[in-house]
Amino acid sequence: MDSKYQQKYKELGLNIAYYRKRRGYTQLEFVEILDIDRSHLSALELGKNAPSLDLIFKICEKLDITEKELFDFR
Repeated sequence: MDSKYQQKYKELGLNIAYYRKRRGYTQLEFVEILDIDRSHLSALELGKNAPSLDLIFKICEKLDITEKELFDFR
């Protein structure tokens, strides 16, 4: 992960957490839905890992949001 994009990854992670919580999912519930490890989701939400495009599409599908919404940083 390129350090110059670190802030963008943090903003993406905050959005993932925001929309997950808005749907009422705990991290444990959401990792089961996504079929990923809890530590991976935690790292994504903290902006420490970069998600694959496949995972981004799956997150959006399961949270019933568009990719634009996920990347609409506040």
